[in-house]
Order: sequence, then structure tokens, then C-alpha cells
Amino acid sequence: MPSHSPFTVLKGLRVEVERVIYQPDFDGPADRPYCFVYHILIRNGSDRAVAIKARKWVVTNARGEITAIEGDGIVGQCPELKPGDTFRYKSFHLLETSSGSAEGSYLGLDAQGHPILTRIPRFDMNASA
Repeated sequence: MPSHSPFTVLKGLRVEVERVIYQPDFDGPADRPYCFVYHILIRNGSDRAVAIKARKWVVTNARGEITAIEGDGIVGQCPELKPGDTFRYKSFHLLETSSGSAEGSYLGLDAQGHPILTRIPRFDMNASA
């Protein structure tokens, strides 16, 4: 029997990765010295209000090793977006290799309390780019 996700992909709720910047001067931990700052825009082009409650990231380094990251909210917030609203933020990933990729999803609730999901498109991180 196939498993079904309790989350609905809400048409019109979109995520754009605006830019990814390598930060060579970041003083990170020795085991993850490569810092990549990413800028994200979430646009609610749907006809429903949405509250983003959680995030899931899948980060892959240059060796193909995968790290899954889950957490509540986005940068300490649970943004509520009415139809037509946008939410812009920046955050970062620390890698142990000089390149990799990231992708994921945001999980939330629409105004009726239905669980929704929107994908974070895959983006590359490269210290030599």
C-alpha cells in the first residue's frame, strides 16, 4: 500500500533562491570551514493565507555525504503570509567540503489548518565559483 503525505503542495506558494555567496572569512568550526550564505524569497501567490511552521533541508557535500537538517520556523520566526505577501531572509550552511548542494521544503498550515508543503529548489554551493 503506498504511503501518502499528510501535506498538500499549495499551488502558487513559491520559493526562490535569490543568491548564494561563499564567505571565505567566516570563522567556522574546523570540521566545517566552508560557509555559504543563501538568500531566499518565499512568495505566496496562492489564494490562501499560510503560516510556515518548520523547515527540512537535505545538504550534500562534494563527497556525496548527506546531512538532513530539520527545525521549527525560519530564522527564529514562523512567518504568516497572506495572499500576495512575500517573506525574504538569509541564512547559511557550513560544509566540510568546498562545494555541495542543498534543497528542501517548508512545512506549514493554511488558514483552514490544513498542512501544506512547498519545495526549496536545489542550489549549488561552490567556494571557487
